[in-house]
Amino acid sequence: ALPICRTTVARVAGFRLTVRPTVFHPRYFLTSEFFANFLSDIDLTGKRVADVGTGSGILALAAARAGAASVVALDINPNAAKVAAENAHANGLGKPIMAVGSNLLSALTPHPLFDVILSSPPSFAGEPRDVADRAWHAGPSYRDIAMLFVQARERLASGGCMYVLFSTESDLDLLGNLISCAGFEIGRASCRERG
Repeated sequence: ALPICRTTVARVAGFRLTVRPTVFHPRYFLTSEFFANFLSDIDLTGKRVADVGTGSGILALAAARAGAASVVALDINPNAAKVAAENAHANGLGKPIMAVGSNLLSALTPHPLFDVILSSPPSFAGEPRDVADRAWHAGPSYRDIAMLFVQARERLASGGCMYVLFSTESDLDLLGNLISCAGFEIGRASCRERG
């Protein structure tokens, strides 16, 4: 992980994003921009969306731009939740987006249900060194995100779906088992990269 020791500003996927120290920087890696652009091809008009592990809020902003009626942006890192709210307001999307400090979906009451749940969780197993490293390492055997899929399954409205972005370097077999055990059917939405 690249340590971010100061607040920076980046332009990514058409958004101007402030990135505070310890928050995953969407400019340094293609995954955030790729996922945000992927969301621009999905009709989210009127949908209730949750973005789990929001970081700078880029996916929450992309969902709001794609027409979502409401977006809850969640992150265990308090700096991320704060900057996601700031970025929503700075990009004119403060009304549909609510940022919440939360370990996965645990800070939310059992309702509301969501039509779409988004997540770009940590790609690697292994013990995180600090709060910033939690964006990269999810604990041994992906311990810190194992409940993500169970919680998401409980929070999805009928006909809802979850979009998750993993690295090709992730333990896809283990993650696939966690997803299947939570009752999801796995499909590949897209594997192409955009320049």
